[in-house]
Amino acid sequence: MARLARAMPVCVAVKRQSGPDRSGNDRPSGRAARPKRSAYDKALGLLARREHSRKELETKLRQGGYDREETAAALDRLGAQHYQDDDRFAEVLLRSRIGQGYGPLRLRVELQRHGVAEARIRQLLDEVDADWDALAAAQLRRRYGAAGSADQAERVRRAQFLLRRGFAAATVRSVTHASVDEAADDIS
Repeated sequence: MARLARAMPVCVAVKRQSGPDRSGNDRPSGRAARPKRSAYDKALGLLARREHSRKELETKLRQGGYDREETAAALDRLGAQHYQDDDRFAEVLLRSRIGQGYGPLRLRVELQRHGVAEARIRQLLDEVDADWDALAAAQLRRRYGAAGSADQAERVRRAQFLLRRGFAAATVRSVTHASVDEAADDIS
């Protein structure tokens, strides 16, 4: 044990002292205070990472302490420059969620939460080229495997899974061959 203790190096933390640096300038201890970024810069930084809806950006900026007028001006400027576009956001979100295996009911609710207009949601869902039955069947295979189920309780469980993912009752019924009314009752 004594040999092991001698072989291990000893680390000593050095605390940074406040005071003048090598050039003679006085530096404060810790982090230097930076000026607060403008709402436009903050929103632009958020948009650089991923698409955001106008409502989502407004919420994030308000939580960041920016006032309503500055937030509105920043969002108007970003919209005019085509950096922020709710239509583009909705299309990207829709493609992404379909790729993740979600159904049209879940997509509708999520787009509504992001402030997308109901007419635009209907238009996007009508234009999307998705085979909801095939997508639901693929989700069942991914979750439960390729084997079908003769057991009624198992069919109800599978139907509940698809209903939670946002598939329509007719789609769930055709894919699981279960009575969706029983599955919906069990979810509630």
